[in-house]
Amino acid sequence: MSIAFVFPGQGAQSIGMGKDLAENYPVSKAVFDEVDEALGEKLSALIWDGDIETLTLTANAQPALMATSLAAVAALKSEGFDVSDAAFVAGHSLGEYSALAAAGSLTIADTARLLRVRGQAMQEAVPVGQGAMAALLGLNFEQAQAITSEAAGALICAAANDNDPGQVVISGHKEAVERATVLAKQTGAKRALMLPVSAPFHCSLMEPAAHVMAEALQGVNIERPVVPVVANVLANAVSDPAVIRSLLVEQVTGSVRWRESVMWMGDQGVTEFWEIGAGKALSGMIRRINRDAVTQDIGSTAAIEKLKSARLEG
Repeated sequence: MSIAFVFPGQGAQSIGMGKDLAENYPVSKAVFDEVDEALGEKLSALIWDGDIETLTLTANAQPALMATSLAAVAALKSEGFDVSDAAFVAGHSLGEYSALAAAGSLTIADTARLLRVRGQAMQEAVPVGQGAMAALLGLNFEQAQAITSEAAGALICAAANDNDPGQVVISGHKEAVERATVLAKQTGAKRALMLPVSAPFHCSLMEPAAHVMAEALQGVNIERPVVPVVANVLANAVSDPAVIRSLLVEQVTGSVRWRESVMWMGDQGVTEFWEIGAGKALSGMIRRINRDAVTQDIGSTAAIEKLKSARLEG
């Protein structure tokens, strides 16, 4: 059995996530404390007892989801399940930062600060109301690319997230994205729905944010990860710190090649995927990509207890 640790992206956030881990594992509480200190505010209070609208703001959601994932990693390690036992780590969009922190490539404090900068830069790259994203269900990536190309005209419209064989998220100027949803339905999409996001992520409109991240990453030490990281923009594994640094900049405007990443890991012998942190979205995608894959969502004390029981029985 070969395992990959995978880390969720934006949209997985919920009020209260990670709270029971912090209550049951001092090492998990220490992760939230470290993130609070790095940001100079009690982000943990917002995560556990705040309101979902404030938590969903990109600049909050990104470090919050990372904190929750790394709290789960710390709890797993305390129970004898270490990242170094995995074949690969990977994350969806911001989850790639969580993967890098889990693999020791970035410190938790640096990751929190980088994600705060990333969230703010992505939010500010495009004036509110000018950009949009939409999910196309029932079409593959090639079909989505053809639709976005036709819909763009003189505007920007691109396939942003290749999530699974029947789900592609597109991004760009609002007018072009709306045009693409109409074309998608005409092409045979089961559904084409605008997403409640505050900016058009993973398209060339994010170029200003990419420049900000290039500068921010220059001042951060990146170590070689203890296990290879499957990069969003390549859909294969990297370990070289210089390559990781450049890919994190490229990732801001590039497509999230999640379907290909999961297929690639399967081709390398990965049979089990542990989704570390909030939600179960990646587990659903992975099962649609690879029906033979085993998935575990690990974001609570109960999930870790279940793993411990399975180990004892096995």
